[in-house]
Amino acid sequence: MGLENVVNDILEQAKTEVAAIEAEAQDEAAAITDKAKNEAEKILADSKTEVEANIQRRLKQETSSAQLESKRAALNAKKDVLDSVYQSAREAISSLPPDKNASMLKAILDEHGSEGARVYSNARDAKLVRELTDLTFMGEIDCIGGLIIENDDGSIRLDYTFDRILDDVSEQTLKPVSDILFG
Repeated sequence: MGLENVVNDILEQAKTEVAAIEAEAQDEAAAITDKAKNEAEKILADSKTEVEANIQRRLKQETSSAQLESKRAALNAKKDVLDSVYQSAREAISSLPPDKNASMLKAILDEHGSEGARVYSNARDAKLVRELTDLTFMGEIDCIGGLIIENDDGSIRLDYTFDRILDDVSEQTLKPVSDILFG
């Protein structure tokens, strides 16, 4: 019996050690599982945060892009309106009644004719200009109206064409007109 007791004691001790090792292994496995679970949750949370940040960044980019495109479209529309106003003014000037056109040409010649010796006008006004001034008529130019006056040698050339006057006025009044039209 003595041997049997020793064997039983050894078996009991082995069972106890196995149970302790199994318990320790289970605790270690549980700790590893918990650690892995925590790391996975952290990775998932970090990924969610990164995805949300990317979504927010992309949303801001898209919003900014849409706002920029909207502003660009509004500016283009405003430019189209201003161009239309300019074109309407140009058409109105080019179709002035003959008496108003003659009056304006005479006013230019009275004011600036003494500054030159030669004059140019468009084809429509050539005959009238010859009648209104003693300046040498040099030829026809491509313009909606008005005159170019120059000195004898052509070194000084004064542009009083309605095109130039309209361009100057348009440039000077662009901001006020824009403010009136668009507030």
